[in-house]
Amino acid sequence: MPYQAPSGISAFLEQHYRHFNAAALVDAARGYCDFLAGGNQMLLTMAGAMSTAELGISVAEMIRRGKVHAICCTGANLEEDLFNLVAHDHYVRVPHYRDLSPHDEEALLDRHLNRVTDTCIPEEEAIRRLEGAVLDEWMAADRRGERLFPHEFYYRLIETGALENYFQIDPADSWLVAACQRRLPIIVPGWEDSTLGNIYASHCIRGTVKNVHTVRSGIEYMMMLTEWYQKTTADKSIGFFQIGGGIAGDFPICVVPMMRQDLQLEHIKLWGYFCQISDSTTSYGSYSGAVPNEKITWEKLGVDTPRFIIESDATIVAPLIFAYVLEKSR
Repeated sequence: MPYQAPSGISAFLEQHYRHFNAAALVDAARGYCDFLAGGNQMLLTMAGAMSTAELGISVAEMIRRGKVHAICCTGANLEEDLFNLVAHDHYVRVPHYRDLSPHDEEALLDRHLNRVTDTCIPEEEAIRRLEGAVLDEWMAADRRGERLFPHEFYYRLIETGALENYFQIDPADSWLVAACQRRLPIIVPGWEDSTLGNIYASHCIRGTVKNVHTVRSGIEYMMMLTEWYQKTTADKSIGFFQIGGGIAGDFPICVVPMMRQDLQLEHIKLWGYFCQISDSTTSYGSYSGAVPNEKITWEKLGVDTPRFIIESDATIVAPLIFAYVLEKSR
């Protein structure tokens, strides 16, 4: 009998993804659906270069459909979603990036192309275009004595329509636009090391922005996350879906032991679901590569918390999981 492919992403995955990392992917996707079915919420964390990889195509729909309820990401992922929104047609793909010599890289620099793996972000059309728009917001807030988080300044750019004339992709494929429309809480630890964070520092040094505290800090983000977590877990649980490692994952997961141990709030719930997609080598003592069980000792996860780790490329795995959740979790 000739082979007949199953209809739908979820059916395909369930038929073919039966072992090893493939099975872990299906288990994590099922666990995600089960967790949401219990009336719970999910925090998504994004490290790496997910926005430049255009993960926004699937993440935006997850946000619109109520499958992602908060996001913690690097400053790079925050800004690179907007870079892609306003300068997509000027991006240059370099599929042979593994073969580039140092002189080839210098030639890209001379063309003002900033490479992220196989994709080059154009400086003038993306970075400087966004700098001009957000600088106006920084300076206006500075004059008023107003203080906002980095993501709130970007939300303001979206809400005012300041960038609309420059859109080069469907805004439905921008996860930041979707997050703005739903007023999702976004946490951006270490924003200062992003491109626009560096630019903000330069304007503070020049005196263009008088008060360095016009853009709110990482400690304030932790305080904001604490308030959101307490309020949200009053009648439900929050899951933790982590892409990559580093500060995007390490920062928010610590909010639970901080409240339980440092604030001594005994009623605080542990994270109710955990999944990490990472190709980092597993190493006890390494946050980015640590297995989920290690987090039990830090009072982040419990013995009964559903825990999944998928050791693979997130640009391949995450869209499949999101497609499964969107198809199965109505």
